[in-house]
Amino acid sequence: MLTTSVVRSFVAAFLFIGIYSFAANKPFTGVLTDDMCARKHTMMPGKPDSDCVRACVKAGSMRAVLIGDKLYRLEGTVEQADKFAGQKVKIIGNLVGDNIRVVTVEPVN
Repeated sequence: MLTTSVVRSFVAAFLFIGIYSFAANKPFTGVLTDDMCARKHTMMPGKPDSDCVRACVKAGSMRAVLIGDKLYRLEGTVEQADKFAGQKVKIIGNLVGDNIRVVTVEPVN
């Protein structure tokens, strides 16, 4: 009985540590966009991509970051990202499926 209880405690502790380590904040670098246009901002010809991103977000699209060919939707405190629309950014956050829970956003020079 005691041995089973000890083993279960160790298993629970290792699972907790494993889940916690995957949820740690990590850096992601890509272009700040929206989930409707992603790479192609053709909705506003002649306007900069940043204007298109802001208009799409205002119309209901989610903010997103394009890393290579992969688009990740942004969750959490993402309003701070508006000033970097259409720019390359570094995001600190944690990946949950196809979403990044944002902690900070800063421009990349």
